[in-house]
Amino acid sequence: MPKTFRQKLLLILIAVLLIALGYYWNVRLDLFTEGPSRPQPSESIDYYAMNARSIQYRTDGSLEYEMTADKLEHQKTTDTTQVTTPNLFFFRSDEPQPWHVQSVRAEVAPGGKQVELIDDVRVARTDAKGRSLLLTTTRMTVFPDEDLAQTEQPVRIQEPNGVTTATGMKAYLKDSRMHLLSNVRGQHEVR
Repeated sequence: MPKTFRQKLLLILIAVLLIALGYYWNVRLDLFTEGPSRPQPSESIDYYAMNARSIQYRTDGSLEYEMTADKLEHQKTTDTTQVTTPNLFFFRSDEPQPWHVQSVRAEVAPGGKQVELIDDVRVARTDAKGRSLLLTTTRMTVFPDEDLAQTEQPVRIQEPNGVTTATGMKAYLKDSRMHLLSNVRGQHEVR
C-alpha cells in the first residue's frame, strides 16, 4: 500500500473513532442528567381581564371612582394584580371635578391595601375655580384606606401660575395637603 493511502486511511479511522467517542460521551452524559428542564413560571396567573372597567360607588350612592385598563392579571401565588395602562377617575365628594390618575402600569397588593403606580405617573385635577394641576413622577405608592400617596422619586407639579419640583412627596388626599420632602424648587409668576 502506498504511504499516502495509509495516511488517509489512518486519518479516516481516527476521525471515525473521535466521532464515536463524542457520540458515546454525549449519550453517557444524558443518562446521568435529567431531561430538558422546562422553565417554571415564577408567578402563576389564575385570572386575567382584557379592556377592564371597574366602577365603585360610596354607601350614599355617589360615584367614588371609575377605572379602565388594557389588561389585568392576577398572580395566584402572591395575590397581587398587575395592571397595564390604568386610567382612573377618582371623585371626591367636596370637589366638582374628579382627579385623573394614569400610569403605564400598576401593581395592586392583596386586598387593594396598596397600589404601586409605575412609569409615567400623571395625576391631574381641576379645582372649583377652574385652575388645573398636573403632578408627574416615575413611581408613586397609594394607600387607599389611608388617603395617602407618596413617592421618593423626583416630582414635578405644574399649575397655571408656575412649576414646582422636588424629590419625594407625601400627599394627604383627605386634607388636600402635600408635603414635599427635599430639593424643593419653584418658579411662579404673580398675577
